Amino acid sequence: MGLERFDPSLATHDLIQDLKWSPALREEFVLNEAGVLDRYPLRQDERYAIETRDFRTLYDIGLHPYLGGQLARLIFGNEAGKGATVAVNKLVESLQGKGPVT
Repeated sequence: MGLERFDPSLATHDLIQDLKWSPALREEFVLNEAGVLDRYPLRQDERYAIETRDFRTLYDIGLHPYLGGQLARLIFGNEAGKGATVAVNKLVESLQGKGPVT
């Protein structure tokens, strides 16, 4: 998961940064994920990978390695403890090819 495949043009990078800095956007993402995703110029494979929680595909198409962990925490729980542990476990499952995680 190095920078060999890093593609700075992926809209996912902007989405993650916006989610990190905006509590209101995070709340909206939970309530209406599709509506939030509609605002970003995501490629079809990029959007599908987000929707199916397929972090491996996101890395393969160029997600910055650091931001995968950020996205996992934003989706599966950002609080310390159980939520953070769930997020890390879901990220690892996806990277190990155990299929999309929910």
